Amino acid sequence: MRAMSQPSLAGRRILLGVSGGIAAYKSAELVRLLRKAGAEVQVVLSDGGARFITPVTLQALSGHPVRQSLWDENAEAAMGHIELARWPDLIVVAPASANAMARLATGMTTDLLSTVCLASDRPLMLAPAMNRLMWAHPATQENAQRLRTRGVQLVGPAAGDQACGEVGDGRMVEPADLLTAIGDALGSGGALAGRRVVITAGPTREAIDPVRVLSNRSSGRMGFALAEAMARAGAAVTLVAGPVALDTPAGVERIDVESAADMSETASRAARDADIFVGCAAVADYRPAQARAQKIKKHDESLSLELERTEDILERLRGEQPALFMVGFAAETENLAENARGKLARKRLQMVAGNLVGDGRAFDREDNTLTLFTAEDAAELGSGTKRELAGRMVERIAEAYDASQSAGTADARR
Repeated sequence: MRAMSQPSLAGRRILLGVSGGIAAYKSAELVRLLRKAGAEVQVVLSDGGARFITPVTLQALSGHPVRQSLWDENAEAAMGHIELARWPDLIVVAPASANAMARLATGMTTDLLSTVCLASDRPLMLAPAMNRLMWAHPATQENAQRLRTRGVQLVGPAAGDQACGEVGDGRMVEPADLLTAIGDALGSGGALAGRRVVITAGPTREAIDPVRVLSNRSSGRMGFALAEAMARAGAAVTLVAGPVALDTPAGVERIDVESAADMSETASRAARDADIFVGCAAVADYRPAQARAQKIKKHDESLSLELERTEDILERLRGEQPALFMVGFAAETENLAENARGKLARKRLQMVAGNLVGDGRAFDREDNTLTLFTAEDAAELGSGTKRELAGRMVERIAEAYDASQSAGTADARR
């Protein structure tokens, strides 16, 4: 049955394996549909697959170089199979030939595609495609059952005319139907499907003179991880980013800013139609009262700068949008619970994510430890990579947002 609507795969990472078979021509359309749905796609092309479709076609459609060799010297640390195995949210082999299925069922790693699948703990989906008698053969059926027992999802095959002139089961399912299956496997409805989210991330820079700035040690990793997780949950995400050296998450709209004033103006405009605002940026609290027009020369033993307060973005947005669901961050060196709860109440937020910083914690690291504070309670999210914590945090935000909407509807009916 053809999909009636296109799922949202914004921010999702799909690794597409293309094995040998005439159905490889359908892989090009699948890549196009996945990209249209917002997914990021990388392709691994087997030697057999390359007999039917060129890597140039798949590279043009995916926007990434197509990977073919297990010994690619240009891959990360020359361990391309490990790099690829860790990258995706889902691995899809389409078409999956009888040979490819046999390799996966028996654990043979004779090429890049089979090696990646064996080296990954990500979900695996196969779209079988072969002659009807090959599909019906007991060996293929045993392999299919063995794969299903291991949790591999088989989509198809479909019945119909085959390239060999025969008719029966063995056709690869149509790309639109496979797209629907991929959406179902990844929960494309998403906890935040249809929601508009604005996130600020990274530091700001406040000019002292044309050379020097006041800034902080924020890397932006937590905010970027949240933007990625929000997109994976189905939200339309706008990321307002301070000066950081990070790639834009797939499916996310990014706006780069420099100063606290820039971030405040941009966040205010972006949040006018938002459902949720997350203030993850480490915004400067103070800036020089007057930036020097020329570089300050080194003359005296000491230098005094007059500083003035910057505008508080959370306070501004709360004043502009009293009903906006807002989440803040509290990076503290002491008294985490007290300070986080104070921020929650003072700025009238729905939630504050608190963490301890300094002494090697949080800044310039891939890992973090978070606690979520609401008016009702505090929830420990524990420790983990910032990407892992972002996923946990998004689940909590979605639950709290839905609860607030339900409460608002109930109040309106009274």
